Formats: sequence, C-alpha cells, structure tokens
Amino acid sequence: MKRFIQHEELARDSRFVRQDNRQSTLLAALPDDVDKVVDAFEQFSDMIEASVKGTAAEPLFEAYGPAFALTVLNEPLDPDAPAGTTRLLLRMHGIFVGEVQALEGSARSLWDFPDAPWEFKMNMARQAWDEARHVQIFEKLLTHLGGEVGMFPESTFLFECACSKDPAMRVAGVNRGLEGLACDVFRDMIRYAEKTGDEKMRQAIDYVLADELTHVRFGSEWVYEFTKDDPEYLERTREYRRTVDKQFSFGGARSDREDAAIPIAWEDRLEAGFTEEELEDLASISSSGPSRKTLVEAARILRERHLAKRAPSKQPETTEAGR
Repeated sequence: MKRFIQHEELARDSRFVRQDNRQSTLLAALPDDVDKVVDAFEQFSDMIEASVKGTAAEPLFEAYGPAFALTVLNEPLDPDAPAGTTRLLLRMHGIFVGEVQALEGSARSLWDFPDAPWEFKMNMARQAWDEARHVQIFEKLLTHLGGEVGMFPESTFLFECACSKDPAMRVAGVNRGLEGLACDVFRDMIRYAEKTGDEKMRQAIDYVLADELTHVRFGSEWVYEFTKDDPEYLERTREYRRTVDKQFSFGGARSDREDAAIPIAWEDRLEAGFTEEELEDLASISSSGPSRKTLVEAARILRERHLAKRAPSKQPETTEAGR
C-alpha cells in the first residue's frame, strides 16, 4: 500500500461530490477589505457554482450566488434564520466528511511512519477506531436531521492541510489542528442542540467530544516526544501548527472574536493539553481575518450582483409604429 498519498487520491464512492479546495482556504488569506473579498469570490463564482450543481447546496447558490459561502461560514447557526435547516444539514454533513478525513489521517499516521515507536502506533490505531465510530455517529445524526451522505459537496482541505510527511508535524496538524478544530465545532453544536432541545444530538456529540480531547492529548504528547532535545525542530513544528490553525480559522469564523460564528472552546482545549500561551497564540492567529461587518457587506454586494445577472433582461416594447 502506498505511503504519503495526496488528498485527491482519497477513495470515495459515487455518492460523494468533490469540491475544489481553493474555496475552503480562500478566506484565510484575505484582508479586512470589502472590495478584495468581493473580487476574490467573484473570481471563484463559476467554480463554486460547478461544485454545488446537483447537490442540496444548489438552491443556496441560486439565492445568494458566491455569497452563500460567506453566509454559511460566518453566521452562527440559528434554527429560526432563513434556510436554517439547510445550513444545519450543511454543517452536519461537513462534520461527517471531516470525521472521514480524520479517520484517514490517523490511519495514515499509523501506516506512513513504520519506524515510529510502538506506543505511537497504538495511539494512532486507537484514534482510527474512535474515528470510525464517529463516522457512524455523524452519519446517523445526519439521517436524524433529515439529511443523507453526499447531499452536499466534500472538500478534502482538512486532509490536505493537516497531513505532513513529518511525524511531529503530522500529529501537530491532525491531532492538534484538525482535532482542536473539532473541539470548537462540537462545543458549538452542543450549544445548538441544547437551544433546540435535541437531546439525541447533544448526547451523541458530547460523547464524541470526549474522544477528541484524548486525540488532542495524543498530539500534544507526541509533538514533544518527537522533538525532544531539538528546540529548532520543535519551533518548526509549532510554526506548521500555526499555519494549519490559520487555514482552519476560515478567515475568523472560528476564532476568539466576539463576532465569531464558532468560538474557540477554551476550557475543552485546556483539558486536552493546550497551554494558555498556545491558546492566546491561536486567538491571535484566528482573529486576523476579515471582520464579520466586512463579510456581511461583501455578501450583500455579491448577492445583488448575482441576482442582477440572473434577472431576465428587459426587452424594448414594440409599438405598432415600430413594426
């Protein structure tokens, strides 16, 4: 079996629609400037439309144009908001495919580093077992909410961003980056389930979150083990983790800002082995994207331009004299 596969080599059945990863990483590189956000998303409009065609996200593109990506990512989940159910299903489907990629990331960590210590291989095997169970749980939750696998496109940017060929950076990316993101998203989903009274969702995600804390601890422990007695290697690993965290911030949607759609789960991350210093660093990294005010205005402009293009052009009236 091949080692160190690329994200486009991940196997999927016919239910899955693959999305171009550039859309997922775009916001992390944008400044807090309305015009630049609008220009960037207009350039990707055709690609975004093609990626959602034939999926349950197609009506969102028809209603909002490329602005739907900004609305989905940067607005907190609200059951009473327009398209609230669709956005919830989109979030749940994204979590499901994220768990598939977390399973692939941990399993690849077991296979890609044959010379790693036995204890590391056991930790990765344990994590792969957990992730397989998580895939099943979120598939059932998706069905519980009225959705199905493949109803939305999948981006494999989580696997692409997190899976380095270096073992310390691999666990920094997968276990501390991807699994750290999961802590934030799952805590937010638990709050949503409590708000809507969905006890089945609340309890299931709470159980999964307990596993994620363990997976982050695996990363915390093995980063230091792999880099012990080598401060320069440790710093390179930390810098790689910062890069991953920047990508996973979605331009500030996942951050410690007051306007964040997904707040950083500070207490959960501390329990999982992050230090206060690391969390302060994460808060600084993830808060540097466009403000919510900027994104709301950019989304308004993008939607207006999209609807104007979709509107039927007015034909000049034909008079008897003009016939």
